[in-house]
Amino acid sequence: MIRFLVLLLVGLAALVAVPARSAPAIALGYVPRYQAGFSHFDYVNPDAPKGGQLVLPATGSFDTLNPFTLKGDKEAGVSLLTLDTLLAQSEDEPFSLYGLLAEDVVLAPDGLSVIFRLNPKARFVNGDPVTAADVVASFRTLTTDRTATPLYRVYWADVAEAAALNSRTVRFTFKRRNAELHLILGQLPVFSRKWIPPGRTLADVATTPPIGSGPYVLESWAAGRYARYRRNPAYWAVTLPVRRGMYNFDHITFRYYQDTTARLEAFKAGEFDLIEENTAKDWARGYNGPRFRDGRILRRTLPHENSAGMQGFVFNLRRPLFADRRVRQALSLAFDFEWANRQLFYNQYRRSDSYFTNSEMAARGLPTQEEMKLLAPLRARLDPAVFGEAVLPPDSAGPYGLRNNLKRARSLLFEAGWRYEGGRLVDRNGRPFVFEFLSFSRSYERIVSVWQRNLARLGITLNVRVVDPAIYQRRMDRFEYDSTVVVYGASQSPGNEQLDFHSCEAARTPGSRNWAGLCDPAVESLLQHFLHFESRTVLVAASRALDRVLRAGHYVVPNWYLPYHRVAWWNRFGQPARTPRYYPIATYWALETWWALPGKEQR
Repeated sequence: MIRFLVLLLVGLAALVAVPARSAPAIALGYVPRYQAGFSHFDYVNPDAPKGGQLVLPATGSFDTLNPFTLKGDKEAGVSLLTLDTLLAQSEDEPFSLYGLLAEDVVLAPDGLSVIFRLNPKARFVNGDPVTAADVVASFRTLTTDRTATPLYRVYWADVAEAAALNSRTVRFTFKRRNAELHLILGQLPVFSRKWIPPGRTLADVATTPPIGSGPYVLESWAAGRYARYRRNPAYWAVTLPVRRGMYNFDHITFRYYQDTTARLEAFKAGEFDLIEENTAKDWARGYNGPRFRDGRILRRTLPHENSAGMQGFVFNLRRPLFADRRVRQALSLAFDFEWANRQLFYNQYRRSDSYFTNSEMAARGLPTQEEMKLLAPLRARLDPAVFGEAVLPPDSAGPYGLRNNLKRARSLLFEAGWRYEGGRLVDRNGRPFVFEFLSFSRSYERIVSVWQRNLARLGITLNVRVVDPAIYQRRMDRFEYDSTVVVYGASQSPGNEQLDFHSCEAARTPGSRNWAGLCDPAVESLLQHFLHFESRTVLVAASRALDRVLRAGHYVVPNWYLPYHRVAWWNRFGQPARTPRYYPIATYWALETWWALPGKEQR
């Protein structure tokens, strides 16, 4: 049985394990679900047959097989299918990790270092053993190579040093104690040192797939069209509890489509096997016909308990136009979600109301005592609204809902120094209020038009610009936009990613996910609680406190979310008896745990 030796600082209850004692897992703030001796995750079929193939869609294009570079459009399956991580995460728990490349992990009593011991059976696809030197090289490449996406530098910023103690043992030393750092280091994707020649960078191997130890090998590909993966029959981890019953298809193929209409028609024609629908209109009207009626294609909604985070129209605070909170609030008041949900979305959606929507992390009502311990010292820097009822998105229901919202928006704009001149809203210098909404998909045009129309009633001009996905990504990386739609993703255990979303350092770092350009001393102070906490109770309080501050700042116009996945697939696959509690998209669940049914038509 895979062992974990976890030594804990007395009182560090966030890391639930018994000091100096074998345990099958490490978790963040609770007792792990799977105990010593477990044979497989409960959401898999341990006896699933191997064979067949699964063909999946991908949107847009790709021009790089390197999942780590800042530049380029990434191929969808490389990281997921060809690279193993030190530890594997359970999809039944908020944040529990079990042994994969590493069979032991030891956290120092002072919490300032962690040691991973590698499984001696771990092998790269070329047959080489996975060594501590490969782990160190992977870490250093991702955190020091300036052609790598900055996400990793932010994610592991508190790591002072990575060192190979011997061929199977690697130690990470920390700059300071960080409650989740040893766990997120367990998510490190490991590749062979042989992948990147000496003196070269990640950018130099953009079209060379990583040499990994994952369950699949990239077999063939055509840039922007498809990528086909072959299951590695010699995959070293196939008998581990964290891999039993998983990755059952002999081949997995991603086919790329430039727009959603072409993708849907291709699915109904049988070009690929499974589709997850993101458009309410298409789900309501496009999934019909004889193949659906006779059961050849199944159409289902699959519930989940994922934190939905926050999807919204973000304001780029790097633009002086959005510096005033009253202006941002006024713009938010002009969005009529209730009308859009009724007329465009077939009443399928719920309103995003938190940066941790659909989770216990979302702030509700008045601040609790635990939240006040964090907020009270920052009172002088915070808007008074933070200490009242948690700010909710404006409600436009009822015959006068939108009218009242627009009246309130007009008052806020006047308070912020704007005035009307010739039917337009202008500033003190007579410059009109004009801004641009950037998108890579025309599907957002009809949605944003609702907002556009109401803003025009306030004298504001909103222009919508749709660009090629590659151009869109480049502009996002450089923060070259006024407003766009983004998703602040949230796990069940928020942590270092919050710094990438909201910290001052991330605001200055091209390619980060601080899309709003937020740099606020009070937020900066609250972010430290995601690095240092003593229990899950404290983490929940920190999340709710941050949520209150962000919502009071009106940095986004909240959009919508679904507490389920909308999925259709050709009826030729077997599925486990139940879905996991937390899974971000149904595609991952399918390629990880489904299998081909014997006797069903396969390509």
